[in-house]
Amino acid sequence: MPLLFESPILRALRHRNFRLFFSGQIISLIGTWMESVAQAWLVYRLTGSSALLGLVAFAGQIPVLLLGPVAGHLADRLPRRAIILFTQSTFCVIALLLAALTLSGRIQIWQIFVLGTLMGIVNAFDVPARQSFLKELVGHEDMINAIALNSTMFNFARVAGPAIAGLIVSQIGEGWCFLLNGISYLAVITGLLRIRLLPVPTPESVTVSPWQNIRDGYAFIGQTMPVRNLLGMIALLSFAGLPFIVLLPVFAEGILHSGAKGLGLLMSSAGVGATAGALLLASRLKVEGLSRWLSAAAVTFSLALASFAWSTNLWLSVALLLLTGFAMMVQILSCNTLIQSMVPDHYRGRVMSVYSMMLIGMNPVGAMVAGFAAARWGAPLTITVGAATCLVAALAFIAALPAFRVGARSLLSERAIPPVDQKQ
Repeated sequence: MPLLFESPILRALRHRNFRLFFSGQIISLIGTWMESVAQAWLVYRLTGSSALLGLVAFAGQIPVLLLGPVAGHLADRLPRRAIILFTQSTFCVIALLLAALTLSGRIQIWQIFVLGTLMGIVNAFDVPARQSFLKELVGHEDMINAIALNSTMFNFARVAGPAIAGLIVSQIGEGWCFLLNGISYLAVITGLLRIRLLPVPTPESVTVSPWQNIRDGYAFIGQTMPVRNLLGMIALLSFAGLPFIVLLPVFAEGILHSGAKGLGLLMSSAGVGATAGALLLASRLKVEGLSRWLSAAAVTFSLALASFAWSTNLWLSVALLLLTGFAMMVQILSCNTLIQSMVPDHYRGRVMSVYSMMLIGMNPVGAMVAGFAAARWGAPLTITVGAATCLVAALAFIAALPAFRVGARSLLSERAIPPVDQKQ
């Protein structure tokens, strides 16, 4: 085994299956971000409408919220690799169809809307299956690291993809971004086909109806206080906190007077901070003490975001967004890691579907609300109210920590995992 993979930050890459998954995903995610930027540019070029731009983005995300229960049921009933192979292959076909329509000059806005919605529907089934699949690739021992590396990969792609897309769109057009994205899915499909998995026992959920299986998953969440609290925190973060991203153009142009260059700096600083947070989590070996990290990150995110809302200096805003992105990622990854560590394998798909609904599905709803609120009361006040909401959630979580740790220890002991925290 190469010495590089013995590093604590990269230890999940010791597993051949995870290396295959990771290498394919990073190529595919760069392509996905290229398509996202090119699609937004194409919509605006065709229509000149910011409203349609937002509507297409909304249509691509809202299916995660609407279809989450069914997606979670399937992620626990069917082989997860088979689900991911199907979703990635479907993504490939949709991307190539979008490329063909664009390169041939026949693309229309309704076609972009339909294909974007289809992408969102497929993504609703892809996300919980992929999140649940990580444990099958690395086991419990390196799951924390795998989750963090997965997020690091996502943030790297979020920086690299748009940069590449900008060059391609300006030189040869949006259609080539769609074509390259379609081709990029071949990398992850090839990696998935080469993965060798141990036989998995037939889940108990096969013996019950789909409706009962979905109800059982929600009953588990409702009766499991630690998981319920973490999902609630993620929901409020996604709804009230993360919409700051869609309002960054307002700050760059109307408050900081820095134009497109300033917007690039703001977005990059948040991305760099998020990457740093993911790398920090990747260095952790155990879940012990993670509840303290989560609490500190939640408070820090709220305070940094509220401070950013009222900053009128570009470089101070850049520094505050760096801290905001860092705390945001530590909070998200801590929640993900704790949930995946506590949840039994036969509930993993259903619970991670709800996690996806809270993190991804609630975001477009929050962004739409934030957009209307900012138009009426201004972006700074809107962001401040969102940050205050997140702070209340953080303080409520901290107040419930003693009970949370008791429940978490019980769940982790059943799974022979070191406890979340040794001290009350």
